[in-house]
Amino acid sequence: MAHSRTLSTEYSWEIFKEYHIDEKVGFALPDPLEELPYPYDQWIFIARNLPELIEKNELRKEVEKLKLLSIDGLKNHKSQRLAHLVLGYITMAYVWNQGGEDVRKVLPKNIAIPYCELSKKLDLPPILVYADCVLANWKKKDPNGPMTYENMDILFSFPGGDCGKGFFLVSLLVETAAASAIKVIPDLLNSVKCEDRKTLQQALRYISSCLKQAREEFRQIHDYVDPSTFFNVLRIYLSGWKGHALLPEGLKYEGVWDTPKKFAGGSAAQSSIFQCFDVLLGIQQSSGEEFASKFLHEMREYMPLAHRKFLQTLESAPSVRQFVLSKGDAELQTDYNECVKAMVALRSYHLFIVGEYIVKPSKKQKGRNSTSEESSEPENKGTGGTSVIPFLESIRCTTKKFLLKHD
Repeated sequence: MAHSRTLSTEYSWEIFKEYHIDEKVGFALPDPLEELPYPYDQWIFIARNLPELIEKNELRKEVEKLKLLSIDGLKNHKSQRLAHLVLGYITMAYVWNQGGEDVRKVLPKNIAIPYCELSKKLDLPPILVYADCVLANWKKKDPNGPMTYENMDILFSFPGGDCGKGFFLVSLLVETAAASAIKVIPDLLNSVKCEDRKTLQQALRYISSCLKQAREEFRQIHDYVDPSTFFNVLRIYLSGWKGHALLPEGLKYEGVWDTPKKFAGGSAAQSSIFQCFDVLLGIQQSSGEEFASKFLHEMREYMPLAHRKFLQTLESAPSVRQFVLSKGDAELQTDYNECVKAMVALRSYHLFIVGEYIVKPSKKQKGRNSTSEESSEPENKGTGGTSVIPFLESIRCTTKKFLLKHD
């Protein structure tokens, strides 16, 4: 496949800006908007009051009263991203409501039509994606303060108290810690092109340190996210309608398509940052198990278009791995391996978290509902709709295979 732009000749930070990658927050949306103008403020009102409306069982009634709005008034990228986030929250709440089996199989046209039109404009699917609930759902309490959990908040919440805040913000902090390494990608690629060993070594060491910091940020999930609340409450609202037992045919978007459509729920696999480092380090997930490779590739369609284009462009850049291999330099290979080991460590920790937040609560639930074996099957799936443990084990195993062996 030919790409309109390649990372050729001189590699500079300016090129990365074209792909909506920010020097401070990476793939996250910098300084997201918090408000939309009239008449879209009615969407904001519902999204901001979701937990209360759901608790009172008034959410669906309020959504059905909304006027059908044109999206023509959403002129710029940030307002469109905020609208996509808000409509995503409303859609998830409308479909799943108070949890349980009371699901709606049809999204009314007053939401479905603007949501699908906006999704088409952004080239995103009409469902709440990682780029919405993590990358565009944050603010600093003190605008001049640091990017720390204590100084941050989310824009919109689901039921479950601060569980959503913890889950989304820790995910964002993992993302931005890893994304700090993006700033050295130009140096890395230039050093390969110019065969500058010292600069390459410095860049690899910086990348591994950022990936290790991302793992440290990940540990905060234990401080801010309760496993039981995540499993029994928040996870419901992040679930999609692809591979879900309660919506086997998908969701019908009234006034848009005649038949139901299937879309995966928000998933860490939709994060561009880790696929970015897989590509950069030459870790070919396509060489692993087909189901995992296929799922990762499919999740690219859930990323913002500019980020997908960046990953495609990065795939055409010079191979860091091949350069390191060709030099036969033990120290350089060690520095490269430290990056790969950091990716393995992150994926191992992700597996541990899934065990704590999905597998263990699922077993507890199965113990309480021991009358049926099949009831536990969907519980071991991630919000993206895949069997989460085999998927994560597969991509971790593939990552390990790309460690270089010294002679």
